Amino acid sequence: MITSPGNPKIKNVLLLQSKSKARREQDAFVVEGIRMFLEAPISRIREVYISESFSVSDAAAKKIDECKAAGAYAETVSSEVFKKLSDTVTPQGILCVMRAFHYEPSDLLDGEAPLLLIAEDIQDPGNLGTMIRTGEGAGISGIVMTSDTVDIYNPKVIRATMGSIYRVPFLVTKDLPTFVKTLKGRGITTYAAHLAGTKTYDVCDFTRGSAFLIGNEGNGLKKETADAADTYMKIPMEGGVESLNAAIASAVLLYEAARQRRQT
Repeated sequence: MITSPGNPKIKNVLLLQSKSKARREQDAFVVEGIRMFLEAPISRIREVYISESFSVSDAAAKKIDECKAAGAYAETVSSEVFKKLSDTVTPQGILCVMRAFHYEPSDLLDGEAPLLLIAEDIQDPGNLGTMIRTGEGAGISGIVMTSDTVDIYNPKVIRATMGSIYRVPFLVTKDLPTFVKTLKGRGITTYAAHLAGTKTYDVCDFTRGSAFLIGNEGNGLKKETADAADTYMKIPMEGGVESLNAAIASAVLLYEAARQRRQT
């Protein structure tokens, strides 16, 4: 049992929890909680840490044995050490270090009528994580993010995805307008969610290849990005509301696309 927070492995987990640079350099990230552990692909699990107070279910015990058999490091830690490791107020008692995912454009763009979510400079981890989770529920082909978007492996993003991080392909781009032009070349229609939109989302046809551009929480889409899209589109508002939260706006658009596609 590891009982010291000064243990090198414990110090490294804390580093991965707090620093995006460390996550990039080690090509790794941390997930926490029983559900996240049970859903994690075994081939991606590098290390498993279990609190001494964790009540190990049959399913968890079986998964831990499978991880060890696959070459993962697994160790019990004291309750005090686990509290330091945990990024949550009420730790569930298990976390693991995962190997990062990597995707190619073909993973998102191949297939019939891709449905994409494009996030420009989203800063709130809860928003990005919710967008990924909602996207999986609506059947997206993947999510594309700008390099100035919050790190997808931020612990708060991971927690908000509720496991969707394992299944939704993603790409990061430094040049979003150029990427949008690439989508046009693939026959994918791009829609900028924008207050200046003349079309409302419910009159657009999303049954063919479609991509929704969602801008930064405070500033919206950059003009260059919005102008690169095929269509400025808006979600109509009542009362004094000017716009919706980025994650909520994404949900409205994605589920309209899902509804249309179910009816074709």
